[in-house]
Amino acid sequence: MKKAVKTKAKVLLVDDHAVVRDGLAQLISREPDITVCGEASSAEEALTAVMKFQPDLAIVDISLGGVDGIELIKNLKAIRPLVALLVLSMHDEARYAERALRAGASGYVMKREARDRILEAIRAVLRGEDYVSERLQKSIVHQYLHAAGGEQKSPIDRLSDRELEVLTLLGKGLSSKDIADRLHLSQKTVDSHRTHLKEKLDLSGAPELIRFAFEWVSSQESL
Repeated sequence: MKKAVKTKAKVLLVDDHAVVRDGLAQLISREPDITVCGEASSAEEALTAVMKFQPDLAIVDISLGGVDGIELIKNLKAIRPLVALLVLSMHDEARYAERALRAGASGYVMKREARDRILEAIRAVLRGEDYVSERLQKSIVHQYLHAAGGEQKSPIDRLSDRELEVLTLLGKGLSSKDIADRLHLSQKTVDSHRTHLKEKLDLSGAPELIRFAFEWVSSQESL
């Protein structure tokens, strides 16, 4: 009687850097229980690929050529609810992990983590578990325990996912029209987001908003 062959879990790689996808593909190819079923370099390609390859897991960067990965996570879960999502990003988990988890991801790992840690995260998410670093777990617990004490969060934490996306694109030098085209929004909607940003960040005008946005983006890129 033939022994049943165990099916490998299928993984879709979504990152706009080919070298990152190649590195992940090589890492996964050595494992007996997981395999790469496809790759995508943009949000548009990712949405097509998830339907074509029907992966068990998609590993997604939080930023794809300036496009917000948070929105992509929401869209991927909308079109394929059963797909597990793991974010692998250079962006600080303290700022983005909770947003990614709320959007539908099950895990968040920094790209600087060791290969064994990345494989650990992949397998945990495939088992249906949530995965974040021990440091972030402690931070979440700290925030929960001190919330009743009235501790103030960072102004960034008050922004919606879309507002943070607009702020990031402003910090990359895009105009309202450019942002509207990039996000498929009207310029009026983008201007409305800019107004809300000034209010939530307590900024007096457009120059202060642009300066804040540039400084925010610079601080994230230097991490």
